[in-house]
Amino acid sequence: MAAAAAVRGRRFKWSLELAVAPGGRPRGAAEGRGPLGFAERQLGEGGVHESDKILMEKRCWDVALAPLKQIPMNLFIMYMAGNTISIFPAMMVCMMGWRPLQALMSLSATLKALESSSRRALQGLVFLVGNGLGLALALYKCQAMGLLPTRPSDWLAFVAPPQRMEFTGGGLIL
Repeated sequence: MAAAAAVRGRRFKWSLELAVAPGGRPRGAAEGRGPLGFAERQLGEGGVHESDKILMEKRCWDVALAPLKQIPMNLFIMYMAGNTISIFPAMMVCMMGWRPLQALMSLSATLKALESSSRRALQGLVFLVGNGLGLALALYKCQAMGLLPTRPSDWLAFVAPPQRMEFTGGGLIL
């Protein structure tokens, strides 16, 4: 019994008593010790603001480069969809064209998000170019599928019939 009481009375370095002592602190807790990860020194004011600026600049570039990052995916979808006119390729082309149009319609909100950047003009230009390339890909796919009237035979309904200069009947000129 005496040995057990002696072991209970000894304090080990690795032991932590969670019962609260009458002073309001857990027994065995160091005086200036805080929770895990707590540091007594404060971070400098410049370090926090500088890292925030770097993060905001990086986020603005992510927003500006997002349309350009979608182009390889759109190229792969264009390849997999094929050039036949069916529901799946038609839906893919519609979505390929609608996403850049929607982004361009909400251009003011995107440029407002880029206001915190020091290079917002360049980022806005990159955003516009990326969405323009997305629209160009959608138009190319429509042309490859034959949905755009780009050949003279597509406009035959609007061409006046040719004026006949002579009529033949059975090998005789009339």
